[in-house]
Amino acid sequence: MKAMWLAAALLQAAPVVAQNLDQSVTADLPSLMTIYRDLHTHPELSMHEARSPAILAAEARKLGFTVTEHVGKTGVVAVMKNGPGPILLIRADMDALPVVEQTNLPFASAVRATLASGVETGVMHACGHDTHMTTWIATARQMAARKADWSGTLVMIAQPGEETGEGAKAMLDDGLYTRFPKPDTAIAFHDSASLPAGVIGVTPGYALANVDSVDITVKGVGGHGAYPQTTRDPIVLGARIVTTLQTLVSRENDPADPAVVTVGSFHAGAKHNIISDEAKLQLTVRSYKPEVRKRLLDGIARIARGEAIAAGMPDDKMPVVLVHDEMYTPATFNTEPLSDHALALFQGHFGADRAIKTAAVMGGEDFSRLWLADKNIQSLIFWVGGVPKAKWDAAGGDTSKLPSLHSPFWAPDAEAVISTATEAMTALALDVLKKG
Repeated sequence: MKAMWLAAALLQAAPVVAQNLDQSVTADLPSLMTIYRDLHTHPELSMHEARSPAILAAEARKLGFTVTEHVGKTGVVAVMKNGPGPILLIRADMDALPVVEQTNLPFASAVRATLASGVETGVMHACGHDTHMTTWIATARQMAARKADWSGTLVMIAQPGEETGEGAKAMLDDGLYTRFPKPDTAIAFHDSASLPAGVIGVTPGYALANVDSVDITVKGVGGHGAYPQTTRDPIVLGARIVTTLQTLVSRENDPADPAVVTVGSFHAGAKHNIISDEAKLQLTVRSYKPEVRKRLLDGIARIARGEAIAAGMPDDKMPVVLVHDEMYTPATFNTEPLSDHALALFQGHFGADRAIKTAAVMGGEDFSRLWLADKNIQSLIFWVGGVPKAKWDAAGGDTSKLPSLHSPFWAPDAEAVISTATEAMTALALDVLKKG
């Protein structure tokens, strides 16, 4: 039955252009919510997206886009040429997370999957990418229905693997800017667990952080816990490293340049009375500026080696520091001319109380790579609040009392997110591609 509902939604004609944009989006919401619930029920892990891109590709073809699938493995590129003018790229990400859903929604995910590590897990759209995909479809419908109001080329991409930092790079490596029209402007949005539903947030300049994943293998000499003098304890050495790493931010970094070094995992040993010969640390390292990132990564290697020397470890027992370049997500920079213009446009459309300037955050987003691949592009990713009004009011706006993105309890007000994001995205797209 769900498949029949989805098919009916996808076969529905592009929305008739109503008297104004908000009426047109409202008229399309029943169809969009059917699609949203279906996408939510059937989440797919990073770089394993198959059903989701097929749905988006079919919708885009029906609307008259030229569609290419399997770009960057599972990505979709849909192009609509509509006369001379600028080239605008609109991006949505598609992947879900290895999270067991606990929202109790009637359409909650029951999907299970096995990770590359062999761990079986639930799968959930705990970051709201289902709202992103639905908005992508809604915006495509609006732009196709309003071709008389704009001129230029619209490139809409459905990107895989955002959560693992792979997808944008995979699509670029597969010719996103060479096989398809290269954009002058790139825009995207992300739902927010830190804003009331329907409120838009724009952050000019650095908006999201460099994200590095670092492993430190601390070597030691194992032995009996009763005779520590015969060993070189890697747990004690690891603890020294953890403590000294904090000085990278507190004493070596300019307080005006945000930075985070978090040790998220410390594993060693297997029994009370055995001193292990190895300890493993896993770090997440966050920054905005390239020079701050370099200082942190260089400092981690220096501190790990320095503490080992201080502990009397020989050269062949020095810690091994591994920076996972394949997992690196560069900082996201919103170009300020576009950011400032978009904020003014959104305030004019929604009112100043629903479009605000927001602070940068230390989360990561690989949308950044689309700008880094060509810094002549104007680029913006903005937030659309998803916290249901009743929950926001009950928490008094204290986000520490609310589920965050990636929480198994994250259940945004999807109607408010999709309708607001579609209006915002379409209004900005029409402005970028306005005739003349």
